[in-house]
Amino acid sequence: MLDSLIVPLFVTTDLPPEADLAGFGELLAGTARVLGHDGAGYAAFLAGRVFWLDRPVLPGQRPAADTELRFAGMLGHLAASGAGHSARDVVGDMRRAIGKAVTERYGDVGVAPAVFAIRDQDVRERTPDDALAIDTPGAAAELVSAARPYLRPSRLSRATVIGDPAAGAA
Repeated sequence: MLDSLIVPLFVTTDLPPEADLAGFGELLAGTARVLGHDGAGYAAFLAGRVFWLDRPVLPGQRPAADTELRFAGMLGHLAASGAGHSARDVVGDMRRAIGKAVTERYGDVGVAPAVFAIRDQDVRERTPDDALAIDTPGAAAELVSAARPYLRPSRLSRATVIGDPAAGAA
């Protein structure tokens, strides 16, 4: 089996009010296809769900104005193919790639997207039921499905190496 690192991920950013949530998900999935820095690239695949994080409107409050930025989020798993990756490096590469892609698509919205490694349990428990599914076209589903035996809370902290016999013993 191919050595891969799977990192549970949370991404948040402000988007212009006219932004399409499905388009944002496609942007994230497409951004994850090739990551890396210093001339060393590697294939990566993102599977997850995107959703709006609009502020609650309490009784007596007005809803957000149509011109206000909207806060979007994504919870999912980023798989980086090949050996020798650390969760920190992969998340850093993804953070840089998403920041560049969001700025190119939506312009400067005043804040860089936040990209965090989180617990697998948080992805499962905190993803809203009405969130839109996204994934990197191609091998993402195959890679994530091959990783399922390793994606149990007892074996997963912030990241898991798939294909490494030592990872299964943790």
